[in-house]
Amino acid sequence: MIDILAAAGSASAAPAWTGWVLPLGMLLILWFLILRPQMRQQKQHRERVAGLAKGDEVVTAGGLVGKITKVDEHFVHVELAKGMTVKAVRNTIGEVLSSRSTPAAND
Repeated sequence: MIDILAAAGSASAAPAWTGWVLPLGMLLILWFLILRPQMRQQKQHRERVAGLAKGDEVVTAGGLVGKITKVDEHFVHVELAKGMTVKAVRNTIGEVLSSRSTPAAND
């Protein structure tokens, strides 16, 4: 009786590669739902920061809204109000509200 149960247990063992199916599936889901969109968003931010120009209206990561008056290699000068200019790190620009280079802003 014991020999029959032992033979039946060893015959139905799954192949070793099936243990990797679930972790690989979870990694694929993680890649497509979290990592890939985050990388795309970082790329878009790098492109926005690289394209900053004088006259663009921007929002900083701290929530300040202003117009760029000067662009340096690592910094931008943002005019918050008439006569009030602050110097901000270029990478802290969160969003470009309006750009001088777009056709809609030139009209």
